[in-house]
Amino acid sequence: MQNPENRLLRGIFYLLIFMSVILAGTMLKVLESFLKPVILAVLLAAVFYPFVKRLNTKFKTPWFLGILIVYALFTIVFLVLGNILTSSFMSILDSFPKYEERFRMIYHTMQAGFDKNQDSGLLNFFFDFNKDQTLLENLSSQLNIVPLLRNFALNFTNFLFSFMKSTFLILLLSIFLLLEINFTKKKVYAAFSDHSSTKIHDIMNRVARDTTHYISIKFFISLLTGIFVFIFCLIAGVDFPLVWAFLAFVLNFVPTFGSIISWAITTVFAFLQCYPSPFPVIFIAISVLVMNVFLGNVVEPRIEGENLGISPFMILVSLSLWGWLWGFLGLIVAVPLMVIIKIFCENIQVLRPIGTLLGNGKNC
Repeated sequence: MQNPENRLLRGIFYLLIFMSVILAGTMLKVLESFLKPVILAVLLAAVFYPFVKRLNTKFKTPWFLGILIVYALFTIVFLVLGNILTSSFMSILDSFPKYEERFRMIYHTMQAGFDKNQDSGLLNFFFDFNKDQTLLENLSSQLNIVPLLRNFALNFTNFLFSFMKSTFLILLLSIFLLLEINFTKKKVYAAFSDHSSTKIHDIMNRVARDTTHYISIKFFISLLTGIFVFIFCLIAGVDFPLVWAFLAFVLNFVPTFGSIISWAITTVFAFLQCYPSPFPVIFIAISVLVMNVFLGNVVEPRIEGENLGISPFMILVSLSLWGWLWGFLGLIVAVPLMVIIKIFCENIQVLRPIGTLLGNGKNC
């Protein structure tokens, strides 16, 4: 039987852990602007580390040169994807007159419906509709669209500036972290005993490996989403299927909201192109929605849970928690951070119960 004093000490220990978690969450919220680039730099370095290591061990490439090669390839891929996206949207702009004419037709149909039902009082229940003004003029006067658009343009400009500054800082931090990884290993072995240094080294390797696995899974699911959207658009006869497939692929990296945004944009464009025919619009709306729900809520949590050893329920909880803490970015880093926390808990004796609770029960 366990000593009552030991039970008391264990209870106090877990209470301190709970209080530490609350304090850590508060610090994450307060130090958000400082910690975001650091966390992203660590994750980016963990993803690129296996590639740099492979270049160093298999091809005898110097460590610094391997980092330059990997980041150069990453920059090239990023620029190529940016050019593809830009050219795709430029092709849409070239066809803008045709779709503008269709939009005017839909607009006049809607306006005629408003004029016809004006006396019913249904529209006046929401706002005062003036039949002498256009729909856009009514919306502008009732909803103050101009100030909203001005604020949106200002916020978007600030976002772009902040994004470019943060991207440069993240790349710089991740490069320096990769440069110092070998020195970090030596410092770990020098600072701790042989057993402790080996254990810490194993933890670092597992963090890099499992984070890479998560990125691979996310890439596969996003690629599968883009392929299905491309096929559905071809079947429905929607123009620019590559554009909507690429948009679905990119936005699917943002959990939950990304697939919803890509579905909404694709459905609206299908409506604009195919109106008044309802069947292509209904087909796109239902097929893309069902595919996103199936891949995002059934396939992806199961694959991530089985490969990463994390409970699918805990993945959803992590998304909710980190989304509340750090917003959009929190949704992106939620699962990798959960993987790191689980690995550390599994390798520390007193925290192993927490690691077991975060797991999927395969090793119980």
